Amino acid sequence: MKKHIGWIAGTTAAVLVAAGAITYAVAEDGGGSGQDVPSADGADAGFARDMAVHHQQAVEMSYIVRDRTTNTDVRRLAYDIAQTQANQRGMLLGWLDLWDLPKVSAKPPMSWMGMGDMPERGDGSLMPGMATDTELKKLGTLNGKQAEIFYLQLMTDHHKGGIHMAEGCVAKCTVEVEKNLAQGMVDAQQSELATMKQMLEERGAKPRD
Repeated sequence: MKKHIGWIAGTTAAVLVAAGAITYAVAEDGGGSGQDVPSADGADAGFARDMAVHHQQAVEMSYIVRDRTTNTDVRRLAYDIAQTQANQRGMLLGWLDLWDLPKVSAKPPMSWMGMGDMPERGDGSLMPGMATDTELKKLGTLNGKQAEIFYLQLMTDHHKGGIHMAEGCVAKCTVEVEKNLAQGMVDAQQSELATMKQMLEERGAKPRD
């Protein structure tokens, strides 16, 4: 377990160190010339908007569970996820500012992936993998092992949805540094899925179907 957590912590540090360079680099790759700025309805802007929203919920869930358990491994994992995704969210929103594009869209989430007509779970769950408001409230009422299990299950679902979206950007985005960030999200979250599966097994539980 500690081996997995240590790797995640190292990855988080690397992401934080590289953030400034990646944000600057986007200006050199279709963000600063005024000629190659992505369109408001394209994949680059759509991914930035949608993943910023998706990431914000992961940050929220992670800080909730840190107040509901004293388990070191779960608290460390939650902190790493919160810090990494908050940092990435800042980059995504920063790119929208750089491109002078809106942070919200009248179109349904994931329209840039051709999934704008997908059915929503509702109750605050706007995109695949996102928890509902009811689930977030439930997480805030649990303690100890119960909170750990529910958080790991919710975050497993969340990562699966996030990976699907990031893979969409890898396939459709045109700004190279954004594609690279999306691929990094896929790689890191797949590793975290394996870690969370192991942590659930240690608690006699498993991911939700």
